[in-house]
Parts: sequence; C-alpha cells; structure tokens
Amino acid sequence: MKPAVKHHYSPLFFLRSTNVLRSTDELAASWIAAALALALLIFIGWPLMTMLMMTVKSADHHYIGLANWSAMVAEPRLRDATWNSVLLAVVTVCTVLPIALAFAFAITRTTMVWRNFFRVIALAPMLAPSLMPAISLVYLFGNQGLLKGWMGGSSIYGSIGIVMGEIFYTFPHALLILIAALSMADARLYEAAESLGASKLRRFWTITLPNARYGIVSAGMVVFTLVVTDFGVPKVIGGQINVLALEAYKQVIGQQNFSKGAVVGGMLLLPAVLSFAVEQWLSRHKSANMTGRSVVYKPSRNWLRDVVLFVLCAAVSIFVLALLGVAGAASFIKLWPYDMSLTWSHFDFDQLDGSGWQAFRNSMQLAFWTTLFGTSFIFITAYLLIKMPVPRAVATTIRSLAILPMAVPGMVLGLGYIFLFNDPVNPLHRLYGTMAILVIATIAHFYTTAHLTMVTTLRQIDAEIEAVARSLRRPWWFTMVRVTIPMSLPALLDVARYLFVSSMTTVSCVIFLYTPDTVLAGVAVLNMDDAGDTASAAAMASLIVVSSLLVTLLMNSAGRWLNRHGQAWRLT
Repeated sequence: MKPAVKHHYSPLFFLRSTNVLRSTDELAASWIAAALALALLIFIGWPLMTMLMMTVKSADHHYIGLANWSAMVAEPRLRDATWNSVLLAVVTVCTVLPIALAFAFAITRTTMVWRNFFRVIALAPMLAPSLMPAISLVYLFGNQGLLKGWMGGSSIYGSIGIVMGEIFYTFPHALLILIAALSMADARLYEAAESLGASKLRRFWTITLPNARYGIVSAGMVVFTLVVTDFGVPKVIGGQINVLALEAYKQVIGQQNFSKGAVVGGMLLLPAVLSFAVEQWLSRHKSANMTGRSVVYKPSRNWLRDVVLFVLCAAVSIFVLALLGVAGAASFIKLWPYDMSLTWSHFDFDQLDGSGWQAFRNSMQLAFWTTLFGTSFIFITAYLLIKMPVPRAVATTIRSLAILPMAVPGMVLGLGYIFLFNDPVNPLHRLYGTMAILVIATIAHFYTTAHLTMVTTLRQIDAEIEAVARSLRRPWWFTMVRVTIPMSLPALLDVARYLFVSSMTTVSCVIFLYTPDTVLAGVAVLNMDDAGDTASAAAMASLIVVSSLLVTLLMNSAGRWLNRHGQAWRLT
C-alpha cells in the first residue's frame, strides 16, 4: 500500500492564488461600478441633457438655435415671472437668515432651556409638503380666515402669503446648515478676545460671524434656490402673482408647449447652478475652525441672553405649530369657520374627484421602494467608490453625476424625464407612466445628500479592513455584508429616513410624471385644493406629516438602540 502523498505548497503558491482572487475580485467590482455609473448617466445625465436640447428645438423637433430663448425673454409675462421669483426669494432670504441664525445660536451657543425641544419643532416642516403651509395660511388669513382682521385690509393671496409660506418651508433647511456652522468653535479665540477687553457683541461680530460665514452664505443660497424653484406655495396661495415654477407648469401641462417649458426649466436651473458654484468656491477657500490644538467652546450662563433667545425660539415654534396644527384641525372641522363641529367626512377621499385613498397608498409604495432600492444603490455605489480600486474614469463619472442633482431643482429634473421617457423612440419608453419611473426620478432627485452621507461614513471606516479581508481570500461582497454594513447601520438608517420622508413630501419632481393610476398624495393635495376641497387637501397633507413622523420616530428609535448596544453588537 502506497503511503499518502503529502502536498507541499510553497509561499509563492499562496501569493499567486491570493493575487488571482484579488484580480478577479477587483475585476468584478469594476464591472459592477461601471454598470452603476451607466445607470447614473442614464437617469441623471441623459434627462438633463435632453431638457437642455429641447430649449434649442421647435415644436416639431427641428433645431432652431436660441429662437426659443429670444421669444421667451421678449415676453413680458416671463420677465414679470422672473422678477417676481427673484424678489420673493430675496425677501424670504432676508427674513429667514437672521431668524435661523439666532435660532441656531440659541441651540448651539447658549444654556437656554428646552433647546432640544425647540430644535425638533423647528425641523418639523421637513415632514410636510410645501403646499401644507399655504393651505394653513388660507384657513388663518384667507377670505374666511379666523385671523383675517390681522391682515389690515391686505390679502394673503399674493406676495405676503407666498413669503410666509416659503419661510415655513425653507426655515428648517437653513437651520440645519447654520447649526452645523455654529456647532464647533475654538474656545481659545473667545478667551483671547475677552482678555483683550472685547465686549460680547464685538466677539460675536469679529469671531462668531466670520467663522460661520461659509454656513451663512450656503444657507442663503439654499433658501434662495428653494424659493425660486418651489411650485407648491405659489400654486395654492399665489393669487395673481406669476413665478417661474408656475410658468413652467403652465407651459407643459396647460399649453403642451414643451420647448418653452424647457426654456423656463433652463432658467430655473440658473440659480441652482449659481448656488452650487458659490458653494464650491467657498469650500475651496474655507479653512478649518477646529485644529488638533483647539479647545471646544462651552457656553456660559447669561440669563438675559437666554431669555431673549427663548422668547424668539418660542415665537418661531408657535408659528410652526400653528401652521401644522391648523391644517390638522381643519381636517376634522365640518365647515370652517361656520360649522366647527367635528367630522371624519374629509378623509373620505374616495368620494372626491381624484384617486382617493389610492393616492396615499401610492405615496407609501413610492416611499417604500425608493427607500429600499435607493438606500441599497447608494450604499453599494459609495462602497465601490471608496473601498475598491475602480477605474479612474468610472470613479470620476460616479462622483460627477452623484453631485449633479444638488444643482438641479426637482421640477427641472421632472421636465427632463418627461422629454426623454415620453419619446416613443426611446427604448426605455415603457417606463413612462409607471411607478418605476417615479421611484427612479425620486432617487435621482435626492441622490446627492444621501450619497455624501454614505461617502462620509465609509471614509471613517479603516481601509485596512478590506486589505485584511483580501489577505484572507475573502471577496469584497463578503466583507461588505459581514463588516461594513453592520458598522454603517446608523448612517444607513439616516439615508433611509431621508429618502422616505422626501418621497412622501415631493411634488415638483413628479408633477409631470404621474398618471391617474400612479397619482401621489402630494399631487392629490394640489388637485383637491384646485377643485375647492381644501379641507380634504388639508387632511391628505396631515396624513403625509403623520406617516412621515411615525417612520422617523421608528428609525430614530432603531438608531438609538444601535448606539446603546454599541459597536460590539454590529460586529457579531
């Protein structure tokens, strides 16, 4: 009987096998990354390019150069809409920025009581569609409003109503940016200024504001862009005031003039592109506020300052709660303000002209699929971009297209989708009018914020993990599933929450894409308000807020559970 043959493997054999696995692993990752980059190119780059090409074509799709631009610019109606949009945006910025800055200062730089409570209330408008504050303002200050006398003879339908509604809509966006800008400060600067005899006001003007200037400018540009491109508030409460977003809606939906609609969409793109350019310029010239030697600033007690800021925060919170509460209360009131008895009849959506409860179910379905597919797509793309050596051309394509939606308003992206996917020649034409196109458009619209969140999180995870996994001959997907995903769960929950809430509240991105079978809750609010069913519109808007709030609380609870059980659980 022959003795068993012993195989002796040299270190060179293991090195070669490891290199084969690594090359195969990297090749597979590169192909997947290329496929993901192609998807971004199709669903972000291609629609925007199509929309821009429509601006230089006639109704019969012949190239006519800048004739559409010249014709639109020559129309007094468009010039008035442009002027109105810019003026309303400037007024809103000048109103929101000081209030948001004071609110953020109260939360981050004082010992004021109820800081967390006020922060939660101030961010609550992000759970509501932009039409909701306009509906509440109508109930409060409209022709039959309870507080109509407060208007002093003026009408809420017009510039006043638009500005008030936009303040509610844009305030939380500005607040988030300013809280981040003021959250970190070097205490040594304040100690040095105090030792030199600088007053508290002088310290604020010479230290606090200069250090927060990047956040202030960014917040201002975000608010300006949101107001110029918003569709909901002017549609409900704008009266005879015409703005660019409404003009695009009228050209495409009302007159079926796609070329002129594309021109207006191109004009809506300009403020967003300007904001993006300014932010990029500021980011290159921004220096860090905190270094390795910095000392974290801790606010001292000042009862006068805290009381003044408490009153300001309370007033803002009352304003927010009033607009949220009025819409919720009007949902149960039989006939505002004549018959204040309670009723459930306004929730009987199936008896109204529209899609009834199907619209709400469609929105929940949209939010679910957007959260599921969007979070998965964004995470895998970010993982391959950060953790795998994908080809430079593919990585550059992904980075460029991932940032692009930040500079594109939802209505502009929606225009690109209708021009591209409504074309029968397009091989992807079958997507048009389906829930799939709504999911894809929503993911594309909100892609940038979610992508940056995941990229920031993955950069904080040590790259040695992937190196060790490869040395152990583990494929990249094994490491991703067993290690990276558990470590990234809190950030994944943040992305999922953001996508869900954004999907529930979006209107402008999907206003051109829905069909009678895929109408969404936000669109149903608009349609019911147009039909005069304002109470039912308020009821549907309240359902959006409640469902978004419940999911937010659920995900927040899950995040706190993960933090409480620590990193050890996520690695088991």
